[in-house]
Amino acid sequence: MIPVFETGAPTLGLVALLAYLLGSVPFGIVMARAFGLGDLRKIGSGNIGATNVLRTGNKTAAALTLLLDAGKGGIAVLLARALVGAEDAAQVAAFAAFFGHCFPVFLGFRGGKGVATFLGTLLALAWPLGLAACATWLVTAGITRYSSLSALVAAVLSPVWAHVLGVPGLAVLCILLAALILWRHRENIARLRAGTESRIGRKS
Repeated sequence: MIPVFETGAPTLGLVALLAYLLGSVPFGIVMARAFGLGDLRKIGSGNIGATNVLRTGNKTAAALTLLLDAGKGGIAVLLARALVGAEDAAQVAAFAAFFGHCFPVFLGFRGGKGVATFLGTLLALAWPLGLAACATWLVTAGITRYSSLSALVAAVLSPVWAHVLGVPGLAVLCILLAALILWRHRENIARLRAGTESRIGRKS
């Protein structure tokens, strides 16, 4: 089902801009500096997300990064829904916040892979869908110990979960987010195929 946008273009544009700016805040870099871990972009994979923070060995910094990256996506959705009062605005905010994390203006449009923000937006949009995506990530991670593979499986299955759980109006958004996650993980996919991908918990 393709979502029908009922909110005016100027309002949606403002929602998108503000959500993008919120999503652009690089909490991984902020946490790494706050905990004295150095420049996260020069550690491990160079990614600004929680998985790379975990490679420093600091679990607290990684947990805070995970919560904040997920939270900025969720907050963007909840604020759009509360202030505009429309689900199309909430979906626009979800995509814009996710896009901001992946291509942040504050880092020259070189950002993270968006997994935590993806999960945060889904939890805020429809919590059963968000829980299903989180559970998919956890189960895959528990079996394989690959964060990247867990993200890919959770993203690809999210449109399916949207239909199964009775929120088909979110399926198109899930497809768009999944496509971006696949694109952002293209190097991980190559390493998975080559058998050289790092596993969860491996310290840099």
